[in-house]
Amino acid sequence: MFYHAYNSYLDNAFPYDELRPLTCDGQDTWGSFSLTLIDALDTLLVLGNRTEFQRVASILQDTVDFDIDVNASVFETNIRVVGGLLSAHLLAKRAGMELEPGWPCSGPLLRMAEDAARKLLPAFETPTGMPYGTVNLLRGVSPTETPVTCTAGVGTFILEFATLSRLTGDPTFENVARRALRALWKTRSDIGLVGNHIDIVSTKWVAQDAGIGAGVDSYFEYLVKGAVMLQDEELLTYDRAIQNYTRFDDWYLWVQMHKGTVSMPIFQSLEAFWPGLQSLLGNLDSAVRTFQNYYSVWRQFGGLPEFYSIPQGYTVDKREGYPLRPELIESAMYLFRATGDHTYLQLGVDALESIEKIAKTPCGYVKDLRDHQLDNRMESFFLAETIKYLYLLFDPTHFLHGGGTEGDGSWEEGGEAGECVLGAGGFIFNTEAHPLDPAALYCCGRHDQDRQELQDILLTLSQPGSQSKPPPKQTEGGSQSESIALKPGEKKTPPLLSCPVQPFSARLSILGQVFTDNT
Repeated sequence: MFYHAYNSYLDNAFPYDELRPLTCDGQDTWGSFSLTLIDALDTLLVLGNRTEFQRVASILQDTVDFDIDVNASVFETNIRVVGGLLSAHLLAKRAGMELEPGWPCSGPLLRMAEDAARKLLPAFETPTGMPYGTVNLLRGVSPTETPVTCTAGVGTFILEFATLSRLTGDPTFENVARRALRALWKTRSDIGLVGNHIDIVSTKWVAQDAGIGAGVDSYFEYLVKGAVMLQDEELLTYDRAIQNYTRFDDWYLWVQMHKGTVSMPIFQSLEAFWPGLQSLLGNLDSAVRTFQNYYSVWRQFGGLPEFYSIPQGYTVDKREGYPLRPELIESAMYLFRATGDHTYLQLGVDALESIEKIAKTPCGYVKDLRDHQLDNRMESFFLAETIKYLYLLFDPTHFLHGGGTEGDGSWEEGGEAGECVLGAGGFIFNTEAHPLDPAALYCCGRHDQDRQELQDILLTLSQPGSQSKPPPKQTEGGSQSESIALKPGEKKTPPLLSCPVQPFSARLSILGQVFTDNT
């Protein structure tokens, strides 16, 4: 399935952004930077094709230029281009590419990602810090640009921008993403809900429907995944209001953000990511029940319609299409990992058969409408997300799942002297299914700080006279005692340096004193 679509794009559409499968040609959609190739790059490695990954990475470095007079979606460019390049950069070693010294903290694909992200920064130069929706890659934000943007367009940057900041050492990206998130959070209603579209200058809510679907979805996704990746509990503050006001019988409806009254009893296909996200928080029972609701819709139509009326049990007029979206397959992958229930494999089989039967053409795969009419467009997310999640659903020992046993080469070294352990598991997928390795963020960020602290300690201990001083006693103020034995009632204080649990660092011993992860 992947190669039919991918080869069709290369043969008929490259260097345009996307393939038009019915007319067997290409078109620029979200910019003009061979978007499908960037979006599909890490999928090549997921499927094990290292040689094509290397070839395409080289082509992109030679041909893609972001210094162009094009109006681009800030949101889409971030999740597809910045996310795709960051993921490819972090997978470069596994793909057998030649690496710069100090990888993953430097590299050509990282510089491309940074270049693309810098083109988006002018959008964040607003009184509130919330970004405009569109930016011209050459000229910045147009004076006539609308200040109204969707919630997801404000709150879907923390994964890519924090990764960029931690890898490059430039805090600018993470700072603007956090500022936008905080500004958005301040505009919530008295009952804790955010709406759908906001004026980023006045902070007035233009569309006041609260829910988990289109226009909002990835905002919630990035709060959860950002909290996991950055170990930042501050981001996990939204869930109670969503559960209290929008959840009914394990469906999630749209409600008025100030009153909590139902405004649209509709299920949107974009909401199908929610059970997978809930599984990351451990809310498995609820996730399983919601997934079953969504799967029942899939079985009714052989795909998820864009809009489905819950009371009527049928599609909403003019919103019947299934554009090969990945969200239900994504949730199936997470829930199969969490439960081992083969129901989720069955959804994968259903999805494969539906797409092959309904959406396949001689030149790729196309969006499907209710009466199975075909639309002349293959979005890049079909290769980036839909096929990737399907493949990972059926490959439980894949390295992205942390598959393999210790010592079989499932992890790799990184950093200036190979002192970082990378790729050992715990990958976080951005909303375009581009996997990011939290260990790399630690390697390039916190690792340097830890190393400096260690050097400072060693210098202090090696200075003349440091041995001759009497060992300090444990005082009431809690200062460090050199004695291993503790008196009754005495508490052990943390050492000057404590190391995180494996796989990030080995245990240390300094002058005979051992620092472990539990001291």
